[in-house]
Amino acid sequence: MQPRNMSMSGVVDLAAVKAAQEAKAKAEQARAEAARQGGGGGALTPAGLVIDVDEAGFERDVLQRSTEVPVVIDFWAEWCEPCKQLSPVLERLAVEYNGRFILAKIDVDANQMLMQQFGIQGIPAVFAVVAGQALPLFQGAAAEAQIRGTLDQLVQVAEQRFGLTGLTVDAEAQAEAEPGSAPQAPEIPVGPYDALLEAAVQALDAGDLGGAVQAYRNVLSDDPGNTEAKLGLSQAELLQRVQGADPQQVRKEAADRPADVQAQIAAADLDLVGGHVEDAFGRLIDTVGRTVGDDRDAARVRLLELFEVVGGDDPRVTAARRALARALF
Repeated sequence: MQPRNMSMSGVVDLAAVKAAQEAKAKAEQARAEAARQGGGGGALTPAGLVIDVDEAGFERDVLQRSTEVPVVIDFWAEWCEPCKQLSPVLERLAVEYNGRFILAKIDVDANQMLMQQFGIQGIPAVFAVVAGQALPLFQGAAAEAQIRGTLDQLVQVAEQRFGLTGLTVDAEAQAEAEPGSAPQAPEIPVGPYDALLEAAVQALDAGDLGGAVQAYRNVLSDDPGNTEAKLGLSQAELLQRVQGADPQQVRKEAADRPADVQAQIAAADLDLVGGHVEDAFGRLIDTVGRTVGDDRDAARVRLLELFEVVGGDDPRVTAARRALARALF
């Protein structure tokens, strides 16, 4: 479990030779049909590079359009603070990439079915659809350098494996739109933080959890409020705690010794790493409810740390906070 998946492993799986050839053929057929019907001939305006999509228009605006150009999907919600950091970056890059991909924004509150179909557990979550094939890109806020790297890989795979070279953008409209994007720049992480955050992710990819923890701490020493670094640090520390643990033994000890707080804490860590978020939260809330003193405080503190791993905007965290309050008071 890493803070986010910035690799293109999903594309590698998708691009098995037979599947890629079939998808490419379908994309070429769709483009040819659009050309016969007079579609696809006009230049796209910058405004058309970022679109709002709902369930009713998903097939037309995402699936069909993905036969012409990669469609990057930004799953967001108004209440999601990390979304407010990530979405402007994606919108600006959509214009900057000049038709090599289209950004589709989906409000999860208004489109619960799409959220379920993509199996989304938390937001922001970013996917791509290429020639009708869905690819997970990453979840959570990310540094611009990492986003660019992922988009570059996406564009390359779309062109090489599916023949999708992007859309033409009207040059005059592009020039007129560029000045308007400048005010968004202050929202983008700049300076040394991008390099430090990228170093942390590279350390995670290499299995150097200690290096990742230190890299995130270096960011937080200068910028204590950095959301991405706080999230990354909590996740890297969690991975560090479970590294080398024997899952069967940890779970056996938790089952055999329900009053052992440290055993319950260790099992909760494993629950979360395994994706069993509610189980991890429930285990620690139950522990808080039946303990006192230092034991209760240890379970409560670990629960708060796990909240940081999942993200304060996640509805499961919101529900668990309420349950914790009832257990405490």
